[in-house]
Amino acid sequence: MTAASQITVSIFMLTYNQEHCIAQAIDSILAQKTSFKFQLVIGEDCSTDSTRSICENYQNKYPDKIKLLPSIGKNIGLINNYFRTINACEGKYIAICDGDDYWIDEFKLQKQVDFLEANPDFAIVGTNYHKLFKDNSLVEEKKEHSKPYYEFSDLIFKNVLPSVTTLFRNIPKQEPLPNWILKYPYGDWPTYLWVLKNGGKIHFLNDFTAVYRMEIGVSAKLRKTLSDIETVNLNILKDIASDDAFSHKNAIISKSINDKKKQLVSLYNREKKYFKAFALFLKTIFKQENKLGFVKFYVYSVLKSVKLI
Repeated sequence: MTAASQITVSIFMLTYNQEHCIAQAIDSILAQKTSFKFQLVIGEDCSTDSTRSICENYQNKYPDKIKLLPSIGKNIGLINNYFRTINACEGKYIAICDGDDYWIDEFKLQKQVDFLEANPDFAIVGTNYHKLFKDNSLVEEKKEHSKPYYEFSDLIFKNVLPSVTTLFRNIPKQEPLPNWILKYPYGDWPTYLWVLKNGGKIHFLNDFTAVYRMEIGVSAKLRKTLSDIETVNLNILKDIASDDAFSHKNAIISKSINDKKKQLVSLYNREKKYFKAFALFLKTIFKQENKLGFVKFYVYSVLKSVKLI
């Protein structure tokens, strides 16, 4: 049995120019108390500050627990770093913790692995978490779930999984992620959908296990304009619809695409991008089952944007 085959959990961590917080992130992983072997896989993307040297010091100190993947010569970008790092994860399960986030429950991995080991019909486990803002204020993010578990048919409409809390079965080890993901600024949501495409459910533990830093990173930049991030999500859905691996999910994927287009129409109107809203409305209405309802929805979103209702 090789050392890699004994790894139960691979934690993949992406980092770039995070010298102010990378040590806290790594320490929170090393503090995990488990009955199994885990390995931290760090994708360090040619940082211009001291991030790489900090990571190298940790790897030298904990060579059995840390695998460092430095970019040589140039920055390769977030999504390429995501791909090579997740591909280097050899454990039965994968957990995510970016270099600017950290875990606060030393039994996080043990709890999540115990659940998946006992429940083979589940593929992903998430938890509650805290949001950390720039003023150092912490806000609890506790989800009140309306159902005991979630499935592909739920996640295809909205990503309900905060990446810093997730642990999932290493499906990408047997079925490599599709290359179309490389077109996008993030890969977590399509990865979860890939994991669930042939079955498996999502469970949420009530524990608070992690801290997610707000107002920094790629997703924070995108969310400055909500229509931008929803446009990315719509394009992801279109690629999923074109991927033969998801062909058995065509009906629910088509429904989610129409739903996403409606969301975009509303967001464009809210952001005063009326031409974009109208153009998308015209392209979408003929694919709507309830055309009159969609017309009413469009008119309502316009009136609401100009505060007439």
